[in-house]
Amino acid sequence: MRRIVIVACSRAWDAPSILGTFDAFSKSGGVPYCQNDSAFRQVPFEHELADKAHMMIADHFNGLEKFESDLWKIADNLRANSNLASNEYFMPIMGLIFLRHATNRFYEAKVAIEADKAAGKTPNRLLVEADFTRRRALNLPESARFDVILKTRKDGNLGAALTSAMEAIETAFPPLAGQLPKDYGRFEGSVLEEMMRMFDSEGLRTASGDVFGRIYEYFLAEFSKQGAHDGGEFFTPPSIVQTIVNVIEPDHGIVFDPACGSGGMFVQSSHFIEDEGLDTMKRVTFYGHEKNETTAKLAQINLAVHGLQGTIRAGNEAITYYKDPHELVGKCDFVMANPPFNVDEVDAEKVKGDKRLPFGLPGVNKGKKVSNANYLWMSYFYSYLNEKGRAGVVMSSQASSAGRDEATVRQKLVETGAVDVMIDIRGNFFYTRTVPCQLWFFDRAKEEDAVRRDHVLMLDARQIFRKVSRSVCDFSPEQQQNIAAIVWLYRGQQDRFLKLVDSYLAQAVELGAKAQKPLDGYEEALGKLADLMEPYAKAKRKDDPLADPWDELTSAQATLTADTEAFGEEAAARSKAWPGAARDSTGLNAARAALHPLADRCRDLTKQIDLAVKLSGRVIDIAVRELSARDADAWNNAEVNRARKVLDGARADAVEALRQTRYFVKQADWLQERFPAAVLRDVEGLVKRVDRTAIKAHDWSLTPGRYVGIAPEEADEDFDFEEALRAIHIDLKGLNEEAVELAARIAKNFEELGA
Repeated sequence: MRRIVIVACSRAWDAPSILGTFDAFSKSGGVPYCQNDSAFRQVPFEHELADKAHMMIADHFNGLEKFESDLWKIADNLRANSNLASNEYFMPIMGLIFLRHATNRFYEAKVAIEADKAAGKTPNRLLVEADFTRRRALNLPESARFDVILKTRKDGNLGAALTSAMEAIETAFPPLAGQLPKDYGRFEGSVLEEMMRMFDSEGLRTASGDVFGRIYEYFLAEFSKQGAHDGGEFFTPPSIVQTIVNVIEPDHGIVFDPACGSGGMFVQSSHFIEDEGLDTMKRVTFYGHEKNETTAKLAQINLAVHGLQGTIRAGNEAITYYKDPHELVGKCDFVMANPPFNVDEVDAEKVKGDKRLPFGLPGVNKGKKVSNANYLWMSYFYSYLNEKGRAGVVMSSQASSAGRDEATVRQKLVETGAVDVMIDIRGNFFYTRTVPCQLWFFDRAKEEDAVRRDHVLMLDARQIFRKVSRSVCDFSPEQQQNIAAIVWLYRGQQDRFLKLVDSYLAQAVELGAKAQKPLDGYEEALGKLADLMEPYAKAKRKDDPLADPWDELTSAQATLTADTEAFGEEAAARSKAWPGAARDSTGLNAARAALHPLADRCRDLTKQIDLAVKLSGRVIDIAVRELSARDADAWNNAEVNRARKVLDGARADAVEALRQTRYFVKQADWLQERFPAAVLRDVEGLVKRVDRTAIKAHDWSLTPGRYVGIAPEEADEDFDFEEALRAIHIDLKGLNEEAVELAARIAKNFEELGA
């Protein structure tokens, strides 16, 4: 029996059509399995239904990315036609995303209810609200359904119809009362209709909530890049949120975010719980507070888009500083937050007796204001936790080594034993902040653990990142897992570390076997192009400029064929040996070492593939530009161009298949080279388990970089040219986009001056 390892984006692979394929595959003896990651990777296995699922998922995600981009253009059109700033039109757009999702969920629930009626599981009676609530759906009034609104005669009143729909939904679903946008009347009806029709594609009529969750998060990110609201502070990047979730593992009880923004912490927590096979709403209760009422509305909609509920209170920021909005002191199982940094306007007199300040006030200035509220937040987070609670929060990198009264509060925090893990994050992880930050983690259960209470894990992750755009970085899904794996070792969870290494090696083995198909496709495409060029290339000419490049191409073809065959033999040998590999540390180290020849072949084959493409391009250029091949009977220019395009596509597929195989070997290398015995050890420049004596000697500093040192400079004998080129491409793309935007702005300014 073969196992499918699906690395899916926000679990959106569970769209009904893809599930049907997986169901069929299961019946044939396969085992579908989802590893929740934030980016689609690969579906490696050998089965025709599995291949079908792979193509469906790839098409699904490629289509979704294009859809998101296209929809964002429509959103810009909405702005252009309404003369509104982005912070004025993003809520109406989010409302449309929600309306489409709520309609989908309504129809899905209705089908399920009718099926239960037919099976005798539900009484044959009129449907009631509870029937839908149990299935995390809203019993939408007919006039509030997306498809009904779109089909109804408009008469220029589409905006009014949408506003009425939002009012009807709020009436039917009290948690959303006052949260949905209701100002559609001020928008051009044709632009609203165009956007709605974008949401009315066949795929999106049946898409799952997670697809809409991804779209929703995409728009939050795009608006954040624009600084659409409060400098974009409503959006904590998913890779930061996921890292927090991975460390504190919020899977039960009360989960509280006292600065919840758009609710991303709750959504990622739900994904974590559901990946464990559990029902979020049966496991946790979400509480949130957000100073800005508009952002709190975003959070409520975000929860609804994901089929979740929570109690979120909105109001002036002072409520959080001066009051406990949900009366949760000592009651929370998990606290997660990305609070505002370095606030200096909190009235010290109003907070000095607060029971959430067990360590006293940090510094107070002459104006009787708390000099910096960072340690108010840290004290609050600690006080909200129950005796076994965990917290994970984003904080300014200045806080971990702040002096004077703040250092005194930090000392008292450390002395409780609750400070568990500190992680340094490099700059550019936030869309609107370029400065670095840190993740703080508390674990109250550690206070009573004689072995762990006097130690803190210091992890410097500033060298762990991938480039997303010219100005934004994040953690890849595997980097998130690798950071979590270090924490597992710190907690003595060796089995989880080994399972992660096992999964990387399994994917490398499977991907190596699957790479043969795109490699064969590339060879076939190269052979077809060579066959088309051969009659002309081998024609006799005096001082023939094609002779040498043609010989080089045919030689490269022969080498490529031999090396592809050798790669296939190596991949087959690894596939045969893998099931018998021992899954302990020694066995996985040996299996990893045995995969290095395969990874090396991936690197070498990639170079040969690129060389053959380059040589074939040189033959074409010489033939067309220097020898006027278009005029020759032996040269079919249209066919050659078509074959060249096919070769380019086949090259991309083959290189990506090889890159993926090698990538997962490198992930296993990253973990096992640093922790070969699957036991935590100090790694220079990365991680160190620090005791309280050392922390005291450093003035109670909790800055990881002070303890882990600087990683020794290593010669890169295996430089990743693909990744380097990718980074350069990202930089160029960003510069080009900025140039186009600047040119448009200049042109518009000249037009206005002329007017």
